[in-house]
Amino acid sequence: MRSALALILVLLGITARAADRPNFVWLISEDNSIHYSSLYVQSGAATPCIKKLAEEGVIFNHAFCISPVCSSARSMLATGCYGSRIGVQHHRRFEPATLPDGVLPIYSLLRDAGYYTSNKTKTDYNFISTGSFWNSNKDWHGRAKGQPFFHKQTFFTTHESQVFSVKAADSSQKKMALPPYLPDTPLFHKTTEAFHRLHEKMDREVGAVAETLRAEGLLEDTFIFYFGDNGGVLPRSKGYLFETGLHVPLVVRIPENWRHLVDLEPGTRVDGFVTFADFAPTILRLAGIEPPSGVDGEPFMGPGVTRESLAQRDEAFGAADRFGEKCGFERSLRNGRYKYIRNYMPFQADGLQHNYRYEMAAYRQWRDLYKAGKLNATQSRFFKPACAEAIYDLENDPHETVNLATNPQYAEVLKRMRSRLSSWVKELPDLSFYPESYLVEEAFDDPTAFGQEHREEIGELIDIADLALIPFARAKTGIRCALESENPWARYWGLIVCSTHGRSASPFIEKAKTLAAADPEPLVRVRAAEFLGLTGVADPSPVLMEVLAETEQPLVALITLNTVVVLRDGSPGYNFTISAKDVQATSGGISARLLYLER
Repeated sequence: MRSALALILVLLGITARAADRPNFVWLISEDNSIHYSSLYVQSGAATPCIKKLAEEGVIFNHAFCISPVCSSARSMLATGCYGSRIGVQHHRRFEPATLPDGVLPIYSLLRDAGYYTSNKTKTDYNFISTGSFWNSNKDWHGRAKGQPFFHKQTFFTTHESQVFSVKAADSSQKKMALPPYLPDTPLFHKTTEAFHRLHEKMDREVGAVAETLRAEGLLEDTFIFYFGDNGGVLPRSKGYLFETGLHVPLVVRIPENWRHLVDLEPGTRVDGFVTFADFAPTILRLAGIEPPSGVDGEPFMGPGVTRESLAQRDEAFGAADRFGEKCGFERSLRNGRYKYIRNYMPFQADGLQHNYRYEMAAYRQWRDLYKAGKLNATQSRFFKPACAEAIYDLENDPHETVNLATNPQYAEVLKRMRSRLSSWVKELPDLSFYPESYLVEEAFDDPTAFGQEHREEIGELIDIADLALIPFARAKTGIRCALESENPWARYWGLIVCSTHGRSASPFIEKAKTLAAADPEPLVRVRAAEFLGLTGVADPSPVLMEVLAETEQPLVALITLNTVVVLRDGSPGYNFTISAKDVQATSGGISARLLYLER
């Protein structure tokens, strides 16, 4: 229905003239999955201002950020591209990547098309920025008369750091709903309660922007997108490929004067899946601008997008890579009710140390309770080696605690989703099958072109990595070929597969000792020492310390230090005497690892 003001104008014979092109406003709450909003879950915080936007627009039930951490998610949001295809997947970047030919950030495209662009205030991206995308770092008020605008505003109110001040001595005044994988302690209730209060504050901030647009007569010419930039902040959320890390709220208010562009009824919910790769193409479609040919996403609103076609979208991929000093590599696929997570280095626990994350008292308490043996099996899972692959039925297990990958009843689901994800990483192709250090040295002048040139080799590395998913007896021949290969990255992945199989891979212990001692590629030596250390057959310390003393490449040193933390904190556990004088390379991540190791 038309707004009351519009109806009055019509009755008076006055036609309200829409602008030539719609305006767009993105209102982004930091670190916020659907699990904290009453629009999505009964136990969520009340957000009446966002609810009002939803009543005048639509709620998307299945929106996903692709990467569960800000800089990589923000880079994908800006470009409409999958991060590991274009080289922007790691947080924090060591080097910015060059975007592929023809691909520009949406903000640049809109500005070139005559839009006034403003951003308040987040600007960290993982790609090279040529010039400014923005006319203003405040708002739309500096534009020319009648000029359409795009405004992006990020609310720090719900950022994870805002609950760092909640201490173990604090107690909640009420019981909060906690997921079963977290311990039921006063600190966790208090942290959750504090986060809900922050959501209520953020809601008022969102509402204030909408009211400004209304007061200035701009509301009915402006699409307002409210969404979270990545998952929430309670432990096992931000940084992880669980739904709490990827599944974000998305509400789009549809303006009266541009309702004809959208085949959706105000006040409804949309079940079709959308991801951050789709946002840029959507805005361009609504603005009548041809999107670049090199983007991965598809519009989810605008001319030609029907509610029927949107309802059929039921697939979303996720990717987690290096997060600060924590070096990980996981991919996920959500298809309908099922979630598949592929962990390419499952011998490291999800709870592996990350200094900033453990600034939160709740994180530290969770780990302390684990070390004290005071957690049940579900709560302890976070601190133990992960599974190479997992399947979750989200209808029956929304908290992703029951891995169905070994359940024969789900064998066909596992086979289908494993195959689909493997095809996806090959189709990209996924650059993370090379160590980040190699990409920075060899690929970052044009990561996308590098991936295309090495597509066949990446496919071969993926096939080696997937040897971890079959019984060792069947994988043995392929592993041997990888370890004997002249390609160092084949040897690298062959050793990671050995570590995943663990003691079953003991036939390759002698080969691993040879590689650890003398391989010309330092990271092959690191992975060989890692395998020997994880299986307890040889002390990995001499090899790792030698690599740290010799390498000048900061990322090689950081990856090595990540292995040191895995081997020190995990089983069987090794003592490392290490300080800054033992490490030749320097970086912020290296300093963070040394700060932890020197405690």
